[in-house]
Amino acid sequence: MFDAREKVALFIDGANLYSTAKAIGFDIDYKRLLKEFQGQAYLLRAYYYTALIEDQEYSSIRPLIDWLDYNGYKVITKPVKEFVDSSGRRKVKGNMDIELAVDAMQLVDHVDHIVLFSGDGDFRSLVEALQRKGRKVSVVSTLKTQPPMIADDLRRQADHFIDLATLANKIGRDPSERPVRQAPVDNADEDDDY
Repeated sequence: MFDAREKVALFIDGANLYSTAKAIGFDIDYKRLLKEFQGQAYLLRAYYYTALIEDQEYSSIRPLIDWLDYNGYKVITKPVKEFVDSSGRRKVKGNMDIELAVDAMQLVDHVDHIVLFSGDGDFRSLVEALQRKGRKVSVVSTLKTQPPMIADDLRRQADHFIDLATLANKIGRDPSERPVRQAPVDNADEDDDY
């Protein structure tokens, strides 16, 4: 499905890829992911899209974002929007679909093949527009979950569908490489000795 002479760009819907990988039981090794596609064709760009909660002192995704930014990925972020729904519940919204679509359309004249890491059916129109410009589009998601993580109309529109489960041994993180996290120390009981 890839030609070594092709210029390829990866567009990663970060939240969607994370959910898909978790649903099929593995963690993505982003260094291995880059190497996998660099071995298939000429990788021009790799974009990673995610929304961030700005006012949090620590965000669990911040170390990943920083690593990606320094290691070959173009990271695009925006702050999540917080709102209260009609029933009074606090909700957050952080959709990056428009940013991804705009960037893909701006890059379309410089690549031969676009690989979209998302199962979001909202991208079907984008895939169709890229194809009208003469580009091949592969979509990476999974059918291995119930229900599938990919919208049927997106899968049908794509030139190629790559099931993320088939890439697990190539781009998955070895569980033994995962850093061991220490439990936070609770100092609340220290005063009891006085």
